[in-house]
Amino acid sequence: METLLTTEPEEAAAFIRRGEVVAFPTETVYGLGADALREDAVRRIFEAKERPADNPLIVHVADRAMLRQVAASVPPMAETLIAHFFPGPLTLILPRAPAVPAVVSGGLPTVGVRMPRHPVAQAFLAACGVPVAAPSANRSGRPSPTTWEAVYADLAGRIPCILRGDRTEVGLESTVVDCTGPVPVVLRAGAVSLERLRAVLPQTRLAGDTAEVLARSPGTRYRHYAPRARVRLIDAPEEAMPAEDAAYIGLVPPPEPRAFGLVRVCADADAYAHALFDFFRRCEAAGLGTIYCQRVAPEGIGLALMDRLHRASRA
Repeated sequence: METLLTTEPEEAAAFIRRGEVVAFPTETVYGLGADALREDAVRRIFEAKERPADNPLIVHVADRAMLRQVAASVPPMAETLIAHFFPGPLTLILPRAPAVPAVVSGGLPTVGVRMPRHPVAQAFLAACGVPVAAPSANRSGRPSPTTWEAVYADLAGRIPCILRGDRTEVGLESTVVDCTGPVPVVLRAGAVSLERLRAVLPQTRLAGDTAEVLARSPGTRYRHYAPRARVRLIDAPEEAMPAEDAAYIGLVPPPEPRAFGLVRVCADADAYAHALFDFFRRCEAAGLGTIYCQRVAPEGIGLALMDRLHRASRA
């Protein structure tokens, strides 16, 4: 299959309307989308990514009309979060509408919904005219793509179209909040911090890592976010062992930066999060075997960053 590269949202949307899949940019990472109301189209996402069928997808919508097609109801807590954070990098778990095939939600009675703020994503979704189910646009288990080039490296020849955009703004996936219980529960930390959520809904809490919780959110159950290199987490730069086949990323430079194959020193946790997945892929391209990653405080974007680092190091 030849993969078309385009910068035209309408040209890309035509593939969605035909029941095919398209990679497209958002403010978090690139997504791989299909018509969320067509089971045959959604199954093409799983085939292209080689993704487990019980791993739920997030449905992306352009407006409230599309949201009503996807969600059977919107609880008051969800309405509050929508008012403050839509459009943006926040996914809400809501009761699934009958029109949404079970394959979208891994057989669950709930569905994840978000409204991206990225202008290209907004134009693309509006042109599609239907809700678009979309996980990250990478082979399953690989680091999420933050550039169209990373999508092409993973999926060229496996999907018909990539809608090109700039490198993504955030670099980590959306925050996932379950709004189907008595209080909002963060199932996956992401670009909208726990502190910001609690400023709006103080009762918001973090979920544990139980099997039931992990089943309800994308990106939490299976090997994910991991490069081929071994990821080692360290507290201080001095713990990194200099070597030509090793890399380092963190907030403070290592003692011998020139002794590493690659080094990335980030100004703050936001810059670290923005750089992480791209750095993983650069390390792979350089054939490096070990990546030392400095831990950060689990606050703000640091909570999401540490979640991705822990998952990558356990792979």
